Amino acid sequence: MSVVSESDVLLDAEQTGSKLRDLALRMLEREPDPAELLLVGIRRRGVELAERLAAEIEEMSGLRIPTGSLDITLYRDDFGQIGPKPVIGLTELPVEITDRHIIIVDDVLHTGRTTRAALNELSDFGRPRKIELCVLVDRGGRELPIQPDYLGLRVDVAPGEEIAVSVPDTDGELAVRRIRIEGEP
Repeated sequence: MSVVSESDVLLDAEQTGSKLRDLALRMLEREPDPAELLLVGIRRRGVELAERLAAEIEEMSGLRIPTGSLDITLYRDDFGQIGPKPVIGLTELPVEITDRHIIIVDDVLHTGRTTRAALNELSDFGRPRKIELCVLVDRGGRELPIQPDYLGLRVDVAPGEEIAVSVPDTDGELAVRRIRIEGEP
């Protein structure tokens, strides 16, 4: 079992909130009709980040942007390796996605496989006009040709390190940390 041996705060609550405001502003600047946006968070932390981004957009523009959630468990390419009783959450899309501009929201982008699974799942629900990707942190290490359209922070991660995003509803705080795993190189 791996144990966290140390942790460095990369973004505290105020800095993380500022990154989210910047991302929301960029979304508004790039979408000529913000009423067509649908922010879809990847469970778990991406959902709360999508809701926070939608709240920022509403504060800036007065428009209420719908948010949804994706549980990509059944679409993972390693589904057979995640155990005999995987926990499967809800996928909730509050509006029809065909011809909409969807922004997938996730906390950390690493290999790109989670995003690929999200794209596969979305295709089962319709054909959006456009799909973009928003991530709070890009830690590198891509295995698929997937890049974020909206990015809060790019971090170089050494072997034995991980990036952990904390959100209030799940973790009790808003922050981004680099953590060192004990026993890793």
